[in-house]
Amino acid sequence: MLKKILFVIFIFTFAVKAQEVLDKIVAVVGDEIILQSEFNFRVELAAAAQRANPKDKKFRRRVLESMVEEKLLYAQAELDSITVSDDQIEQQLNYQINYYINQYGSRQKVEQVYGMSIERIKRELRDDTRKNLMAQMVQNKKFGNIDISRREVKEFFDRYKDSLGVVPEKFEIAHIFINPQKGARVRKKAYEKAKMILDSLKKGADFAELAKKYSDDPGSASKGGDLGYVKRGVFYPQFESAAFKLKKGQLSGIVESPVGFHIIQLLDRRGDEIHTRHILIKIRSDEKADLQAIDFLSNLRDSIKRGVHTFEYYAKKYSDDKQTAPFGGKLGTFDAGQLEKSLLNQLYKLKPGEMTYPTRLDINSTTYGYHIVKLLKHTPEHRPSLSEDYDEIKKIAEIDKKQRLYHQWIKELKKKIYWEIRI
Repeated sequence: MLKKILFVIFIFTFAVKAQEVLDKIVAVVGDEIILQSEFNFRVELAAAAQRANPKDKKFRRRVLESMVEEKLLYAQAELDSITVSDDQIEQQLNYQINYYINQYGSRQKVEQVYGMSIERIKRELRDDTRKNLMAQMVQNKKFGNIDISRREVKEFFDRYKDSLGVVPEKFEIAHIFINPQKGARVRKKAYEKAKMILDSLKKGADFAELAKKYSDDPGSASKGGDLGYVKRGVFYPQFESAAFKLKKGQLSGIVESPVGFHIIQLLDRRGDEIHTRHILIKIRSDEKADLQAIDFLSNLRDSIKRGVHTFEYYAKKYSDDKQTAPFGGKLGTFDAGQLEKSLLNQLYKLKPGEMTYPTRLDINSTTYGYHIVKLLKHTPEHRPSLSEDYDEIKKIAEIDKKQRLYHQWIKELKKKIYWEIRI
């Protein structure tokens, strides 16, 4: 994920900055070029990530060779007539834009930092996004179905077992998570506040003034709720479904999205873009909701210990973590170093099958809840063995095999696709 995020940041920054600098060409690959500014930024980015010296000649050379490989993949994708749809490009662009918004806190902050509208940012990114997707697709086509036999896994283990180090201490855990913001009482409270505002608007109250006074969207409240012109794919689906159905000047009803309740007004429509403003009322928990969540989890824990129902049954029925609930709350297996110290200390006191008491879990800066955690398995630190760690050794062996095949393929591409480094 980090590599993907870094690549996203790189593409965007270069797309903007490269227009401002008169560059020289440092490499040519097929019909593509690599500019000095692109190369310099990539070096700085890689150096920061790897804590390397950006002036080191060998390091700079490795970065440039990596960039040449990326261009080779794109060139091969063109030779293979690989195409990506507009929907795929739009989906990736939206992912990138949402990443920026999460990083900076709002659409307006992103536009302020980069000095251009979200739509222009997407236009600047579009071509590089298309090329990146094509390069990924040609690589997946070549190596996506690579398999490895048990014999190959054993040969890999026999060859590298002395250098594999130790398998870290691991904990397999599951949880039941309750979000106080999902409670009926706090939801009703937020809905009633939104309804009061909507009633005021219908009686002629000024939308901008109410947005400044009540909206929980920090990015637009100071602007009277104004969200500017946008195309589909930027807002939450629930928001867009309601907004695109409105007529100019019309108010929506109360629209619920993952962030709360919206009241939307369409200001203008321009081609496939709409200009809207909104008032957002977030669902906020309070001390009473927190205590109710803790009590509920405590009761579930007691019921599980008495054998009324299993942990998995209650996780599927009640957990607000919708990704793990269908699987009985299973979170997976984690190295001891990946877990928060407070949770780790509790797990050390448990035997497999036992549960923690309810504790707070912060998801992000705005979302939290409470959960009980069940220890499914505790594996102490140990030397790797095929009998105990086959699946993990197989994953490492697969990566090793793919890397060897990839490097061999790159050598073949360099023989048939023109490339030249000019520095």
